[in-house]
Amino acid sequence: MVTLRALTLDDTPALTRVYSGASIRHTTGQPLTLDQAHEKIRAVLARAAETPRAQWSWGIVTADELIGLIALRRRTPTMGTISYILREDTWGHGYATHAAHQVASVAFTTAGLTRLEAMHHPDNPASGRVLTKAGFTRVGTTDRNTDHGTAAYELYALETTN
Repeated sequence: MVTLRALTLDDTPALTRVYSGASIRHTTGQPLTLDQAHEKIRAVLARAAETPRAQWSWGIVTADELIGLIALRRRTPTMGTISYILREDTWGHGYATHAAHQVASVAFTTAGLTRLEAMHHPDNPASGRVLTKAGFTRVGTTDRNTDHGTAAYELYALETTN
């Protein structure tokens, strides 16, 4: 069972474990230090207090342990994006899929969005499987600038049926 909850500053050490090892291979490639994790959580807490709200972030928790992070960002009045990261020793258990389902529900109800998009690095097909299982459909590719040049990321979308 996976639950989502607000982050707290006490999550700093756990967040450094999430942003390390193979989990960051397709992100910055650099692990978070304790100070960087602390600042990331402070930024998340500050965005949670903004009105109107443009971003939501939750810790992904199983067995009372923070194993990941998932975020919803409003990009237009009706469209948002999701992103997620899990600690590598928790991959393959359906946690990201379950978390994405929960965030889609918030997006289409609380946030009032009608479309969600997500993308993944082309060398990370497992993330595409997560999105497909969460109800997203692959809609193409989009170029994204990375530390190593431009890469064609896989783009997925999910629309509300209301």
